[in-house]
Amino acid sequence: MSEQALRRGRLAPVARRLGSGLAVLWAAATTSYVALLLAPGDTVDILIGDGADTPEIRAQIIAEWGLDRPEVVQYLDYLSRLVQGDLGRSYQLQRGVGEILATQIWPTAQLGLAAAVIGVLLAMAVALATAGRGPWARRAASGTELVAVSVPPFVIGLLLLAVFSFTLGWFPVSGAQSWTALILPALTLGLPIAGVLGQVLREGLERAMEQPFALTARSRGLTERALVARHALRHALLPTVTLVGWFVGGLFAGAIIIESVFGRPGLGQVTLLAVTGRDMPVVMAVVIISAVVYVTVSTLLDLAYRLIDPRLREA
Repeated sequence: MSEQALRRGRLAPVARRLGSGLAVLWAAATTSYVALLLAPGDTVDILIGDGADTPEIRAQIIAEWGLDRPEVVQYLDYLSRLVQGDLGRSYQLQRGVGEILATQIWPTAQLGLAAAVIGVLLAMAVALATAGRGPWARRAASGTELVAVSVPPFVIGLLLLAVFSFTLGWFPVSGAQSWTALILPALTLGLPIAGVLGQVLREGLERAMEQPFALTARSRGLTERALVARHALRHALLPTVTLVGWFVGGLFAGAIIIESVFGRPGLGQVTLLAVTGRDMPVVMAVVIISAVVYVTVSTLLDLAYRLIDPRLREA
């Protein structure tokens, strides 16, 4: 097989992933647009929401959304604006939706990334410390993980606030003025992640250490720590990486509640205010942003699979 054919074969999975990602983005944009059209009531009234209803604003909405033109043209114009990065306008706040979200993306991204890092590091530390150990260590770890998964995140957040903010005064009660204000919210979101990932990673490590390659490595004098670090961990990471991708999607939903509990700015607060205030352009934009995050994370995970398991690079 020629080098050019090999290159095409390696690029084919990437092209398929990009194609499926674009299909997801199109589906998210179309679904939000159809939901707008099918919502009961006049489209102009829906877009105004709880904002000021004046003849000037109504005329502005009709002009910007092309509501005086055929529906197919309206839809194509909507997609064209999205491709150009135009997420519309909030007629309640009289500001561009992109401008509103741009000021709130970074606090939510900080919270999500910090929670993911805390969850993954805790899960790996507990799994590596308890995999293959005695039954008491495994039972203690499993019980702790079960509690972390079972307790609602907002309850965890309130308990952390009560202990570390109100009683001990180690961390701020609310806001995002410093990095210390990020610790408790990130820990609140990260503990359930650590609970699930820890169980999956520990079981994966124990299965991997029973495989034939592990017996061969031991016969060559490889220590248990070296076996886990060089071989078993790689085999156990694939299902764990899959769960990380699933949790990243859930982090956004969790951020809506946690940002409210800790009084943090972010997309969660914006979404909550938009839903309660019936600010439909903002809600539609949040749906599309969520789809972009999902597609991006899925693509990065697909690349991570191929780095972790070289056999997938030939698939």
